[in-house]
Amino acid sequence: MTIVVTGATGHLGRLAIDHLIARGIAASDIVAAGRNQDKLAELAAAGARTATVDFASPETLDTAFAGADTLVLVSGSEVGQRAVQHSNAIEAAKRAGVSRIVYTSAPAATTSALILAPEHKATEETLVASGVPFTILRNGWYHENYAASFAQAAATGVHLTSTGNGRVASAARNDYAEAIAAVLTTDGHVGAVYELSGDTAWTGTDFAATASEVLGRDVVFASVTPEEHTEALAAAGLDEGTVGFIVALDSNIRDGLLGETSGDLSRLIGRPTLPLESYLRTLI
Repeated sequence: MTIVVTGATGHLGRLAIDHLIARGIAASDIVAAGRNQDKLAELAAAGARTATVDFASPETLDTAFAGADTLVLVSGSEVGQRAVQHSNAIEAAKRAGVSRIVYTSAPAATTSALILAPEHKATEETLVASGVPFTILRNGWYHENYAASFAQAAATGVHLTSTGNGRVASAARNDYAEAIAAVLTTDGHVGAVYELSGDTAWTGTDFAATASEVLGRDVVFASVTPEEHTEALAAAGLDEGTVGFIVALDSNIRDGLLGETSGDLSRLIGRPTLPLESYLRTLI
């Protein structure tokens, strides 16, 4: 069996490869596909086959996918381009005769108002229409997305957001990566759509309390309006597009779009997800 993992030079793809090997997949049966040549060289040194790919260049995908049985399509990072790029990958997989695609999507992608959902919705629709058997892993929010928030809390004693009482059921990137390996090394996942998230959903108040515990100093939660948040982020020097994205995402959290705790992730990996506190302790 040959498994191609796209995004292999990124964090999630690389961790997925590590978990595949830990679960008994030979490194030589994995094709690590990505763009960063230095990181591809590291993967080659670890025994994996490698391929340089560009989602915008179908010919590179054809070369990388030739002879593959399974494609792990780790969603791309180029917002606004992903639907087309993912479609290119799915079509290339179909041409190559790939027998299964595992795709990392977004929570409730086909029905959610989440700002990130539309490109994932389009990709899921393309995947279903392709006729290639699939497994969809709808990844929730990552603990790692809060590293900067934690650093700011450590420096200022304040965790400022416009999320209100909204909850986030985040999990560590490593947990999501292990789920990829789990659905590839155990039976019964073809055609499945999993809503993945951490076991515990937390609020801004909870985050501040957890940061206080980890840091050994008081951190307060400053809940502001979207307008106040926009002003604060602009004053901090962020560009208009970034400000708009952050405020829109906080609105999504306020509306409960990242707070679901289905339990799918812990069931797939066979253990509880890493608590937020444990992750934050790795940052000090």
